Amino acid sequence: MFELTSLMMGIVNSAEVIIIVVIVVILFFGIKKIPDLARSLGKASTEYEKSRIEAKKEIQQIKNRSKTNIDREKLESIADTLGIDYSTKNDEDLRASIETEIDRDKN
Repeated sequence: MFELTSLMMGIVNSAEVIIIVVIVVILFFGIKKIPDLARSLGKASTEYEKSRIEAKKEIQQIKNRSKTNIDREKLESIADTLGIDYSTKNDEDLRASIETEIDRDKN
């Protein structure tokens, strides 16, 4: 029972704090400025989200580029082991050459 009473007092105290903050904001900025402030806050929030999404895209691109570099290094290492010249080949040609060489070694 005591916990319920303290919970109710916490809710009442929280509601009072919110009401006091709203009154202070109204007194400080005035009624006419509140919609402008809300609009500005919405625009700032939107810009923040756009920046966050753009940063995620850039990080993903960097990860993909580094993965591609690692894949190329692996292909070159395998080609070097098999004795394949990889200096003039792109990744797809190099993969095809490696598969051909492996198939030839199996037969």
